[in-house]
Amino acid sequence: MPRDVTQLAYKTLLMAIGEDVEPAPAPEPDDGKDPAAVSLGRRGGLKGGKARWKGVSKKKRTELARKAAKVRWGK
Repeated sequence: MPRDVTQLAYKTLLMAIGEDVEPAPAPEPDDGKDPAAVSLGRRGGLKGGKARWKGVSKKKRTELARKAAKVRWGK
């Protein structure tokens, strides 16, 4: 309900004559994604970096970290 007295009076008038009807809720947009695929992707995302780095050797991790640092701080 509006807090302004004038707007409240107008809304009350519209309700009294039956013209103020609450709009129907908008349907949820269908983004075209498969819910099963979304849940699988989310499950993988929740594992985090530790699970993804599990199979990578220490030497390879060091190489990748060094390359990332050069790109980030080399500007």
